[in-house]
Amino acid sequence: MSERTNTTIDAVPASSLIQRFLHGERDVFHDLIRPYEQVYYRQAFGILRNQQDAEDAVQQAIVILFTRLDQLKDPERFRQWSMRIVQNEARALLRKRLLNSYESIDDSELHGPEGVFRRPRDFTDWRDLPSEAAERQRLRAELVKAMDTLSVSYREILILRDVEQLNMEETMEILGVSEAIVKTRLHRARLKLREALAPTFSRSQPSYWERWKGMNPWSPAKR
Repeated sequence: MSERTNTTIDAVPASSLIQRFLHGERDVFHDLIRPYEQVYYRQAFGILRNQQDAEDAVQQAIVILFTRLDQLKDPERFRQWSMRIVQNEARALLRKRLLNSYESIDDSELHGPEGVFRRPRDFTDWRDLPSEAAERQRLRAELVKAMDTLSVSYREILILRDVEQLNMEETMEILGVSEAIVKTRLHRARLKLREALAPTFSRSQPSYWERWKGMNPWSPAKR
């Protein structure tokens, strides 16, 4: 995520809006959460890997934020607190739909019982698009499929650290784990993602035309 987006979020006077909300100005709740809506969605989607599921989880989390905002002890930590609620709701929805949509896997490298992932979905065939746009879509689809191969705990850490660019303390607070676990899990997640993407980005064999590009087309006739 760009620094500009993070700066925009950090510039929101959350503590002031929270105080106004708690004193009866309910309308300011929309101003409080608006800068975080995309953050919440990316976080939920990173866990659920489904647009509708992610939207449902975020909506439920927002309801909880609205009804429990008075339980936040430190208004300056609203972002971490709210993202923890989004995470919990996304995980709850993931568990709820395990029977029909998800399958369990064993992962001895995990620090908890979080090794579940959604079966990869079919992706759109982009062959009817212009070549450059099709290539971008193909790479994006490959990234989505690679993320689908990771366990929930690995996807979570990549979203928080590499996408949202949260610092170590914020990540530890949201996930409720130690610094050592964050570092270990992030390292393993990056390795697994790179391994999953390796076939996509490995150098393919050049085509007949590529082998001839830049060569003198008449050179064979001189042999």
